[in-house]
Amino acid sequence: MKKIKATLRDIQDFLEPKKFAMVGVSRDPKKFGCQVFRELKNRGFTLFPVHHTAEKIDELPACKTIADLPPDVKHLLIMTPKRETEKLVNDAIARGISHLWIQQMSDTPEAVQRAREAGIKLVTGQCIFMWAEPVRSIHKFHKSVYRLFGVLPK
Repeated sequence: MKKIKATLRDIQDFLEPKKFAMVGVSRDPKKFGCQVFRELKNRGFTLFPVHHTAEKIDELPACKTIADLPPDVKHLLIMTPKRETEKLVNDAIARGISHLWIQQMSDTPEAVQRAREAGIKLVTGQCIFMWAEPVRSIHKFHKSVYRLFGVLPK
């Protein structure tokens, strides 16, 4: 299968409402999922954590499953181990998610193909930290390097 890269428009469409659900959130502050969640929350995003055992994540109520998300939540960020991603994509399809961001290193060819077949607007192969404004620290540097080498989405 040919790998289709996310466009800048795909990325902007996902981030524009500044509201999405996130699966793969950790309660452990040392884990990447917790760091992303807290940073996006601090940047003003309205987040809906999905966690199968937590009642709350960082003081926000957590949904047990994707199916439990409020009906108006149509964007989902997946930050899980690859072995979980395809099932979560299927859950997102069943729930009517319209925009999906599969964090780099969480995607699989099967999950990407399944999302595309379902007509979901998809961002994959990208780190959300490079795109969720304001971009800071090492992520700002990475974005500059990507721009310099012409590999930023267009």
